[in-house]
Amino acid sequence: MSVQPEGEELRKATKWISDQLRYESNASLTKAIEQACVKFDLTPKDAEFLMRFFSEKD
Repeated sequence: MSVQPEGEELRKATKWISDQLRYESNASLTKAIEQACVKFDLTPKDAEFLMRFFSEKD
């Protein structure tokens, strides 16, 4: 079990999603968020935050 500051996985996921959207020409925001939730073990609340964060960014 790793000990990380609260929110560290969310920060990693945000960077990972940004990279996916930047470097994958056919990347879907929804699909990237779904993959990030699995990859970084995020909660549904985290997924909602990511959707709002990236939607407002555009």
